Amino acid sequence: MTITKIYLNYYTFIFNNKIFLRQWRAKVNYFPGKFRIFIFMVAAASAVPVIFSSMVAAEAEAIDPTSFVLTFNEDFDWLDVSAHGPDTRWIAHTPWNGDFGDARFADPGPDFPFTARNGILKIEARKTAKGKWESGLLASTDSKGNGFKQLYGYFEMRARFPAGEGVWPAFWLASRGPEKAIEVDVTEHYGHFPDRYTASLHIWDRKAPALSKSFHQRVPVDEGTLSAGFHTYGVAVEANRIRYFFDRREVWSMATPHELEHPFTILIDLGLGAGWPIENAPNPSVMEVDYVRVWSLPGD
Repeated sequence: MTITKIYLNYYTFIFNNKIFLRQWRAKVNYFPGKFRIFIFMVAAASAVPVIFSSMVAAEAEAIDPTSFVLTFNEDFDWLDVSAHGPDTRWIAHTPWNGDFGDARFADPGPDFPFTARNGILKIEARKTAKGKWESGLLASTDSKGNGFKQLYGYFEMRARFPAGEGVWPAFWLASRGPEKAIEVDVTEHYGHFPDRYTASLHIWDRKAPALSKSFHQRVPVDEGTLSAGFHTYGVAVEANRIRYFFDRREVWSMATPHELEHPFTILIDLGLGAGWPIENAPNPSVMEVDYVRVWSLPGD
């Protein structure tokens, strides 16, 4: 595997590293209002390290979760969701109440942005009558930490992504402590690139933002594959290693950061933008999710 380590100066950070720019802009919502601008500029000027990898292992290992212990099973036969909780399986915003991207995450209504029929969840992004984009996000815990969360295990989603420039579906995990926040992006698909998706690991330093680190793996696929049919996106989080899977074949792995101490919240969303233009984004765009499941691994 070839890995290139890139230390970005301020101008490269702003103009070339759109993935990190999007992630940072979203994650500064961990901090109070005016402080967000300050920490963003500190991170950019301090050349936050980002590691990219563009190749996957030639002989990918497979994973079979059928022998694991199932701890969370969402088949979307119906959808239990509220705007912010409590007492629902999902909430419709991030637990820290930070939206991101170019579409506002809407509160759940009768038929928008979520519908669950015949065991398939549909998350829809569309323009309002005023020309503003809205879409949907699901999180498995609320702002008080109530709901499902798990530290180690195998997390998997089976889904079909929308096609088109500007769409940005994602399945990710967030672990948040008082000093560090760990984010595992099992999959983020940027519609401008129909021949790949991105898996990532972020270590967000909440007290010293310039010390944050990001690692990215671009996973190649046949063009149009992700919108043509359903695929599984999974991650096995263990004490020593985090392994990423596509259709249950390993595509990447990273050493588990020593900062990981708190259990993960599950998040699914259909965003727009991520630093890419959205003027050609299909209106509406729909992400379809068959299931989300979590297992404990042997020895956990």
